[in-house]
Amino acid sequence: MTTKTTFNSWVTCPQPNPQAKIRLFCLPYAGGSATVFRTWPDYLPSSIEVCPLELPGRGRQMRLPLYTKMQPLVKEIAQNISPYLDKPFAIFGHSMGGLVSFELTRLLRSDYGLTPLHLFIAARNAPQVTPTKKPIYNLPDPEFWQEIRNFNGTPDDVMKNTEIMKLFLPILRADFTVLDTYIYTHQPAFDFPISVFGGLKDQEFTDYELEAWCEQTIAPFSLQMIDGDHFFINKARNILLKSVIQSLQDIG
Repeated sequence: MTTKTTFNSWVTCPQPNPQAKIRLFCLPYAGGSATVFRTWPDYLPSSIEVCPLELPGRGRQMRLPLYTKMQPLVKEIAQNISPYLDKPFAIFGHSMGGLVSFELTRLLRSDYGLTPLHLFIAARNAPQVTPTKKPIYNLPDPEFWQEIRNFNGTPDDVMKNTEIMKLFLPILRADFTVLDTYIYTHQPAFDFPISVFGGLKDQEFTDYELEAWCEQTIAPFSLQMIDGDHFFINKARNILLKSVIQSLQDIG
């Protein structure tokens, strides 16, 4: 598939690099935006072009309606990244982004006949494992906010700012609706590597729920536990990216 790269509001490239050999699409956690990955190009070799995806309701997609179902979301993402699939690519997703990455990869395989070189999943249980925690998307505001606080990813000064939280509430509810209403369906395992990263202090998922990702590929699988909680992506970035670089260079 050969297409010409064009600008659209879904794909952001902090440091555009047409000479790169690989594009790395990145999907953030619930409530997160493409800015989560804005510094990643500083830590990756020039052979890898970082392309964070901006989901509706945030950043330059602020005015677009929010998605509350997985399949319509990944279908829209696939359509918008299709101009960027003219060279080898990999996909990274953290938490909600991990599950979206998985379903996006399935759709790219079935509808576009394309697969990534590597799928990187961080802080997300394997999709076929029955969730052990109850849904939170439909909880009353006070209880919903407490659940969000338990993830330990939102600064206290933000949580105490009523105006800011009013802006985030619809986004977070939509994202958790995507997660909590997701229904897994069986499909053949992938034939490319999957690397999974977990936080040693993350209370959200057990080792088993992370290790179960191995069932989703017939190619090499790895699980790396990193010091930190659910948002180790922020404080252990260097360790995480070292593994990403190694995996992609091994392919090259």
